[in-house]
Amino acid sequence: MTDPDHILNISNLSKNFGGLSAINNCSLKIKRGSITGIIGPNGSGKSTLFNLIAGSLKPNKGSVVFNNEDITGQPSYNLFSKGILRTFQIAHEFKNLTVLENLMMVPPNQIGENILSALFMRKKFKLQEDKIRLKAYKVIEFLNLKHLANEIAGNLSGGQKKLLELGRTMMVDSKLVLLDEVGAGVNRTLLKGLGTAIQRLNKEKGYTFCMIEHDMDFISRMCDSIIVLSEGSVLFQGTSEEVKNNELVIESYLGRSNKKN
Repeated sequence: MTDPDHILNISNLSKNFGGLSAINNCSLKIKRGSITGIIGPNGSGKSTLFNLIAGSLKPNKGSVVFNNEDITGQPSYNLFSKGILRTFQIAHEFKNLTVLENLMMVPPNQIGENILSALFMRKKFKLQEDKIRLKAYKVIEFLNLKHLANEIAGNLSGGQKKLLELGRTMMVDSKLVLLDEVGAGVNRTLLKGLGTAIQRLNKEKGYTFCMIEHDMDFISRMCDSIIVLSEGSVLFQGTSEEVKNNELVIESYLGRSNKKN
């Protein structure tokens, strides 16, 4: 059965590492065109869940359905071509390349990847490269990084590297972007810029975002819905206000109880 309202549908997903259950019979849905947050205490399975969705790990059981297609266990390079992209808590840039060059590396199936094709298809190679460069400049402008276009990526601050990672998702036809602690190590000014860029991509270009985040103020401001994980499964899902006022969430994650003695 097709589900036009949800871009991602996870059913009864489990992942074990030896005798440890990292994801335990987890089921959830991500609404198409939304910004959804995932929170939970350390060890609750957040990163493992992302790895299962993005194809870095294979589940022991359960299913992952993306755009009404069962993608369970498919490798990450297959999912990349389908529009699922993931960023990491620690940015993975090409340190010795410029910001522009980092972005130009992203699109797949480039003629220049094959030396013979580059030699004997020079006209097509040049046209493709010019097209990719133009798109990269548009991404740089969108992210307000024009002053850093020719800066070596390894010299960027933590927040600038997070912006660059976000830019890399813009170089291909992204449909679902998984953001792993986008705010980690980012100062408040750059975090505001990151948030604005994410919201613009969501509203103007229709990107669906799912983000792991510990900063409750940031995630409350950004997200339409928040999923709380505990011991590898969904404890609660709701708006930020519903999450903050839910007794189970308060006890297991927020570290206090509103129960009266």
